[in-house]
Amino acid sequence: MKIIDNITKYVSYLTAFILASLVLLVVFDATSRYLFSAGSTALQELEWHFFDVVILLSIAYTLRNNAHVRVDIFYEKFSPKLKALINIFSFVFFVLPLSFLIIYIGIGFVELSFVQHEASSDPGGLKYRWIVKSLMPVAFILLAMQAFKELWSDIKRFREL
Repeated sequence: MKIIDNITKYVSYLTAFILASLVLLVVFDATSRYLFSAGSTALQELEWHFFDVVILLSIAYTLRNNAHVRVDIFYEKFSPKLKALINIFSFVFFVLPLSFLIIYIGIGFVELSFVQHEASSDPGGLKYRWIVKSLMPVAFILLAMQAFKELWSDIKRFREL
């Protein structure tokens, strides 16, 4: 289980690097566009792709750090045993099925993009759109792995209480 946490941690380091790169890219793009009237479609699309990377690869990290969205005004008042039970229920009936569905659909989505050599429709846009689309199933594989780890931890916690 420690391996899953380590994978999530190192992916979060990559995500942090991409986020810093995104900030620099936006500053460069805005500066070149407004000061020098030299915009680039490829740079703007790269910003969107970096944003996709940051969002998708942060999902598992958010789950690992228990920072996902829920109704904390109720949850914080529950007993530890009830919290563990709610988490188990959430993983089994929501997180894991949704993850598997998105992985299943996402693989076909990426395959179609790859086979069609999908590229930007804008002149000067980026090619190889399948690369950024492949992040969707990868992100949910990471989420499913982290959800299994959290599910296992909550089952152990429930039994101990």
